[in-house]
Amino acid sequence: MSAASEEVIPTGARLDRRLLSWLLLWVRPFKVRVAGAVLLVLAGSPLQIVGPFLTAAAIDLYLRPQPTGAAQKVLHALHALHLPAAGGAGLATLALIYLVSLAAGAALLVAQARIMLTTGQLVMRDLRDALFDHVQTLDLAWFTRTPAGRVITRLTTDVEALNELFSSGLVDILTDLVLLCGIAVMLFALEWRLALVAFAVLPLMVLLSLWFRSRARNIYREVRTRVAAINTFLQEHLAGISVVQLSRAEARTAAEFRLTDAAHRDANIRGVFYYAFFYPTVELLISIGVAGLLVAGGAWSRSRTISLGVLVAFLQYVQRFFRPIGDLAENYNVLQASFAAAERLQALLAVMPAVTPPPRPEREPPRLARFELRGVSFAYEGENWVLRDLTFAAQPGERLALVGHTGAGKSTVLNLLLRFYDPQRGSILLDGVDTRSWDLFKLRRRCAVVLQEIDCFAGSLRENIALGRPGIDDRRIVWALEQVGATPMLSRLPGRLDTLLGERGSGLSVGERQLVSFARALVGDPEFLLLDEATSSVDPLTEAVIQTALDRLLLGRTALIIAHRLATVVGCDRVLVLHAGRLVEEGRHEQLLARAGLYKTLYDLQLLRPSNAS
Repeated sequence: MSAASEEVIPTGARLDRRLLSWLLLWVRPFKVRVAGAVLLVLAGSPLQIVGPFLTAAAIDLYLRPQPTGAAQKVLHALHALHLPAAGGAGLATLALIYLVSLAAGAALLVAQARIMLTTGQLVMRDLRDALFDHVQTLDLAWFTRTPAGRVITRLTTDVEALNELFSSGLVDILTDLVLLCGIAVMLFALEWRLALVAFAVLPLMVLLSLWFRSRARNIYREVRTRVAAINTFLQEHLAGISVVQLSRAEARTAAEFRLTDAAHRDANIRGVFYYAFFYPTVELLISIGVAGLLVAGGAWSRSRTISLGVLVAFLQYVQRFFRPIGDLAENYNVLQASFAAAERLQALLAVMPAVTPPPRPEREPPRLARFELRGVSFAYEGENWVLRDLTFAAQPGERLALVGHTGAGKSTVLNLLLRFYDPQRGSILLDGVDTRSWDLFKLRRRCAVVLQEIDCFAGSLRENIALGRPGIDDRRIVWALEQVGATPMLSRLPGRLDTLLGERGSGLSVGERQLVSFARALVGDPEFLLLDEATSSVDPLTEAVIQTALDRLLLGRTALIIAHRLATVVGCDRVLVLHAGRLVEEGRHEQLLARAGLYKTLYDLQLLRPSNAS
């Protein structure tokens, strides 16, 4: 499934409210911080509003005397506070009050910004942690159908898209709304006729914002989808760069990437058109509003219907009124980007794993070292059955081998034992308890798995073997390495257990990484060993060393060995031959060869292949 094929969620006011409510849930743990920022907004807003009012009073009282009601109120306030109110001293007093209001407002803004920027980072940390924790609970089937690049986009780009909203957007919107309400009250209190002139362009701004709103979300969603497609492409092709280079597919891969990148570019360019039209049009409407104010205010000022101070205050207030509207437009832009990201994050968190722990797990049974499949049928999709009525049991300490052609269902058996999937029919019992009744952690703790694909992580050798499991100390790790014949590897590493491995275990050979995976499996003292072609990546000498170690370590443990190379199952107690999901043969290696059935055919084909190839 390509990243571009993701479900498109419809937009609308109801969706906006739902997403905003969901986003606010992540802010709730920091409500004290947000409340403090809101209080700072409420305290700072009057300081931003008082400046033009003081300017009007200074002009009407001292520069061009025409005392208005507002100017007289300022004069009475100065007298009540026993501040100088006459002549130059009164003008200086108003100037000083103006400067103090500016300084206090700036200090409150600094405190508010610090609180919200910190809060934004805390919210993003919680959201990213919750997303990663949730992703780890999802079943294996979800990961097989979901590109890794899309998951990475969710946890990085989409979360980062919420940064500005959590850091400042929500409080900025509140600040702008408070300022707009305060300025509107001041404008109508000073001169209602000029206020109506100034607000004449507001209906056009509302219509413009609605038009922008209907288009911005779709653009943001498409851009995020294209980013996910790019991340998926990069992840797949960089991880498989050796295949690309060996097949000389660099030109074809580059052409495919250019197409993917061009789709992202085109989506951004479509968004640029809307922004390029929206913001200049907002500025044009603001200019028209100011021009209308100058025309009407100038005429009324000459006729002394209004004072010069009131006109100057109106010009300042209108600039301050339309600036929050412009900020609201920008914050609305942030809000749309956040909603587009929130849709995707909410959808990810809404994905529920198909395999869930039981509400009341059974008590952990004693270690019997026995598992059983009873009439198990399983399909990954629909009625395409991979396993059909499969029944067999492994006795304590038995070494059981599963063989068959590719697609016969061997690895599926292993996935069902570990309860990565649940069978549609039948049941799987581990130590006498149905796997669906086990606590998942306890179930998987009893099993050790070594896969054909080796997963090592960036970190120390110690961390790669212990994997954070409690009770595993250095002595236990060294013992496990010795048992799998990795002592020479440990001796050559300069830092021994502290040696740092690179991404995917770079710094070790393929065979050494396989030895690490064996030590990782053995160090936890498992009850069951599940091996999926586990020695395919090591040379014959290393395989012999490992086989010797396994012979000792399998004592008291039950093993299920999935093998394509039939030579590796010679020493197994029983060999189960699968074909089309059914158990068609069962017995020891020698017995099955004597039967001259499917196993004998597979064995002969493997023996003949080298000679035919030569």
